[in-house]
Amino acid sequence: MYKATAKNKLKEVLILVSLWGLILGCSTERKISRKMSLFLKQSEVLKKHHVGLAVYDLAGRKMIYERNSGQYFIPASNTKLLTFYTSLKMLQDSVVGIRYMIRNDSLIFWGTGDPSFLQSRLKSEKVLQFLKGSDKKLFFSTGRYTGAFYGRGWAWDDYNDYYQSELTELPIMDNLMTMRSQKGALTISPDLFIDAVVPDTMRKDTVFKVIRTQRGNHFGYPAKAAPRNYIQQVPYKTSPELTKALLESLLGKPVGLVSMKIPEKSKAIYSEKRDSVLKEMLIPSDNFIAEQLLLLCADQAGLEMNTETVIAYARKNYLNNLPDAPVWVDGSGLSRYNLITPRDLVTLLAEIYGVVGDSGKLYNMLPAGGKSGTLKNAYPKTDHPFVFGKTGTLSNNYCQSGYVITRKNRTYIFSFMNNNFVTATADVRREIERVITYLHDHY
Repeated sequence: MYKATAKNKLKEVLILVSLWGLILGCSTERKISRKMSLFLKQSEVLKKHHVGLAVYDLAGRKMIYERNSGQYFIPASNTKLLTFYTSLKMLQDSVVGIRYMIRNDSLIFWGTGDPSFLQSRLKSEKVLQFLKGSDKKLFFSTGRYTGAFYGRGWAWDDYNDYYQSELTELPIMDNLMTMRSQKGALTISPDLFIDAVVPDTMRKDTVFKVIRTQRGNHFGYPAKAAPRNYIQQVPYKTSPELTKALLESLLGKPVGLVSMKIPEKSKAIYSEKRDSVLKEMLIPSDNFIAEQLLLLCADQAGLEMNTETVIAYARKNYLNNLPDAPVWVDGSGLSRYNLITPRDLVTLLAEIYGVVGDSGKLYNMLPAGGKSGTLKNAYPKTDHPFVFGKTGTLSNNYCQSGYVITRKNRTYIFSFMNNNFVTATADVRREIERVITYLHDHY
């Protein structure tokens, strides 16, 4: 009799503890919901444009606040989270730099879309050294990339800006030309372009800027000395012939052009670790790397190498569990055709968290509030950041999606999307910081 009574009492205690936990949980959720609603209602900045917010409890696996979370927004560079997830699912631990075959005295190689080849931060030389060290005749086989040199919906008049490099199957040096002032002179890299950069006596610009002709590789600048500390990157106009010339310049030996279908049993040269490339996409929000990663995914899956094909594959195989079907057209978010909902993004971030399987590793690949990347100047500067996420910025649009770690060591996933505002982006960013910081401080 005593034993039965003790068991019953223990059951009662456990039930009460569980109920109390549920009550506390519901109470916290209600408090967060009320406070988020109040913030959005009272904000003079946020009430004047289209706002969406979703907050998800990672441990509890449930949404705790939603405002327009099922409505579509232009995500800008939050689109890179789709590219990030697709790359995690499709790419191996190391990315393939080139594929090749040896036939008699010839080495024939194909591009894979790998963005790391002499890229400005990754600086991968593994493919370069492999080709340099070969005693075979070299032939670059072209034609794998079947898309356009720009993504759908990209702004044509941004062709001269560093963030809009052209897409290719074998990119070299970010597909950018870099110019610097050095001891009063203008230095140019790759040096293949030295004779193509000339002063334009007709220009009377007050700001020193190199401008490329839209359809060719002719570059002009005001006929005056470049200012001290000047640096500029301009996309060059790509072509198989230019890739051949760049390779010959870098390798110091001839490279032929051919057009051959890649064989099933081609060999691979690996360049950089996948996660290093993903980190270099996410932290500075690199559009070039994002676009080329999708081409790498196509190569890995044996798909036709273009953005549309690999996005269709990813949507069918990896993104079919999202609450709303996103409109996804490019890897970087440069296109305003991209549309996604806040609840899609928190669902995606929860999936990413599970796939990576190590929060420290994941957070190390993302901008950290007050510390690194596009969140360096957001949130308090501290040795222990509490926000890790992705920003997205286009004119009149600003979004943030990521993870916030609270003082009570809870992890919430959020997506805070803002479209069609006419105030300063900094004003919108400060409002996001105010809301997410409150969540960190109080819960």
